[in-house]
Amino acid sequence: MKKSFLVFLVLVVSLQTYAQQEITVEDIWKRYLFFPSSVDGLKSMQNGEHYTVYERDGIDKYEYKTGKKIESLIKFNSFTNSNVAEDYDFSNDEKKIMLHADIESIYRHSFVANYYVHDFKTKETKIVSTNGKQQLASFSPDANKVAFVRDNNLYITDLTTQKEIQITNDGKYNQILNGIPDWVYEEEFGFNKAYEWSPDGKYIAYIKFDESEVKMFNMTKYAGQSPQKKENVLYPENYTFKYPKAGDDNSKVNVYTYNLDTKKTQLVDIGTEIDQYIPRIRWTQDADKLCVFRLNRLQKKLELLIANPKTGEIKVLITETNKYYIESFTYDKIIFLKDGKHFVMPSERDGYRHLYLYKIDGTLKTQLTSGKWDITDFYGYDEKKKVFYYQSAEVSPLDRDVYSIDIKGKKKTKISTSKGTNDVVFSDGYKYYINYFSDVNTPPYITLYSSKGEVIRVLEDNSSFKSRVESFGGQHKEFFTFKTSEGIELNASRIVAPDFDSTKKHAVIIMQYSGPGSQKVLNNWAYDSFGWVNLLAQKGFVVVFVDSRGTGARGEEFKKQTYKQLGKYETVDLIETAKYLGTLPYVDKERIGIWGWSYGGYMASLCMTKGAEYFSTGIAVAPVTNWRYYDNIYTERFMVKPQDNASGYDDNSPINHASKLKGNLLLIHGTADDNVHFQNVMEFAEALVQAEKQFEMMAYNNRDHSIFGGNTRFHLYTLKTNYFVKHLKPEILK
Repeated sequence: MKKSFLVFLVLVVSLQTYAQQEITVEDIWKRYLFFPSSVDGLKSMQNGEHYTVYERDGIDKYEYKTGKKIESLIKFNSFTNSNVAEDYDFSNDEKKIMLHADIESIYRHSFVANYYVHDFKTKETKIVSTNGKQQLASFSPDANKVAFVRDNNLYITDLTTQKEIQITNDGKYNQILNGIPDWVYEEEFGFNKAYEWSPDGKYIAYIKFDESEVKMFNMTKYAGQSPQKKENVLYPENYTFKYPKAGDDNSKVNVYTYNLDTKKTQLVDIGTEIDQYIPRIRWTQDADKLCVFRLNRLQKKLELLIANPKTGEIKVLITETNKYYIESFTYDKIIFLKDGKHFVMPSERDGYRHLYLYKIDGTLKTQLTSGKWDITDFYGYDEKKKVFYYQSAEVSPLDRDVYSIDIKGKKKTKISTSKGTNDVVFSDGYKYYINYFSDVNTPPYITLYSSKGEVIRVLEDNSSFKSRVESFGGQHKEFFTFKTSEGIELNASRIVAPDFDSTKKHAVIIMQYSGPGSQKVLNNWAYDSFGWVNLLAQKGFVVVFVDSRGTGARGEEFKKQTYKQLGKYETVDLIETAKYLGTLPYVDKERIGIWGWSYGGYMASLCMTKGAEYFSTGIAVAPVTNWRYYDNIYTERFMVKPQDNASGYDDNSPINHASKLKGNLLLIHGTADDNVHFQNVMEFAEALVQAEKQFEMMAYNNRDHSIFGGNTRFHLYTLKTNYFVKHLKPEILK
């Protein structure tokens, strides 16, 4: 992986200079020229031979092997004259389909919608409920009923009688939620459905959240201007929602089962401790065994509880502990095999993330994978071949490959063949898989394979996109490594213009995210592999990506050494990056800039204060500026409670280092960011003002953490481009 800079520079300098188109922000965010095509939205059918695709006017069925359209399953205008479905789900027997229409987003994962059920046999289409929009509608196993949530209560509609049954009655906004998670669970545990049908359809298990004692957060929402709404609104909306910050109270959580025959609701005994998390509930293959995932507040101890749905009695199946914290990957990827005798769980217990096979009684049967590398995804188990499929960073932390391994942990086979990033999606029954491949010079190349590894057909080669990229000068990106003064080897990459002149001094922009387990230095065609970074390179900048300590795919110790002190080692490593780059003959060490978004914005803020000697210009977008302001599930996972780690929170808060700012700093935030609150940038701005430090700031009206919508992204990237050009002056110096 490590290459000589001199060899690279000689090659670049020797490139023949040729005419190329200049990249503009309009090309990126108005013409959308640099977003490659993909293949998504395919849903495999149970026979594994066919898949369905959402089209503008309906749902169509295709054959994997040939790609030929077999039939149109449903036309949207057949169930409503005014609405178009935006998503869909099949019943278990695929004899019915549920369509989601009129979707209104709530938070990152959650939304309300009108749901319609179409019966392929009778050709009838019925609305699930006429009493208001619903959330999370799902078929019962026999497809005769649909469960859903409305106004924080759980309901069932009998599709035969159209009778609506209300299971819970205490749901109340900002107080009680049944079957749906509160804000912090949805955001940090990554799910929005908190109920599950039992395999036989006799029970529904659900989680109840009592957020009465969770503190309220307020956001002011302004009307803004739009073609549809031109009148002035004198009094903006005060939007409130429950948001538990680090160290504060969470929702009180309980688990219940509801028996559809007896109409009885049973409380599950999850223990007397109320200061804990239930990040998942999941039925085993046995309808008499509900698995409840219990995680302690500091997220160091995970227990799988097996509950009797009739009595609510539980027993501990397995306990997993970690001296740092347990990642959500561990419980998100647990699967119970169809044989009813085994389950698989990822763990970092040997210092790297691997797969472990257990008997259903909790006895460890075997460690399926091992080695000094991390599993990065787990695709599942082929019951017929008795093999597991997973993705890993075994070859390199920069690459991703797909493997299979048998149930004994033997016969490991590397399925992917191209060096770079490979990700797969299997058909039901594992008869086919779609491989999504890319590397730094190859946009997504998407191919259909048979289970034997034979290429069936190319689904998308992005050849026209690649030609377009070449017409703008192509991409000139190289990986490199360097050692810090502490002897830590860091992975990095750089992008330069095609006519890069290594004999002149250049300004540098460091791009990073740096958050726990993340990576920016990967051998793939990432979102930022072209477009804006090459626009900056064309203007004369050297663009550098780097992964500091705390980032992923290098084992637990490299990733978790930032525990209890987020920001400390990452800042040290980014300063070391600037120092190292400053020694290179083609870098002007007085013109090194840095930027980042969210956690990356936090790091850019720290580098501009604690690292003020090495960074002359920084842009921080939606930054956390003190971990005391952020939610407790994420923050305490890495920092424990602020009551127990005050110095960890305060020593690396940019607010507490505002007086050290020397260079040019631009702060950017959305005023309606429900994730990293606008409070963060306002408190940092106040500290800078009181420290008599000049800076610039941009607030985007009513924009959330993504700062997206309408003309916003174009404005944002124009602003960032102009700021770097103005202050770093990318003109090449002799």
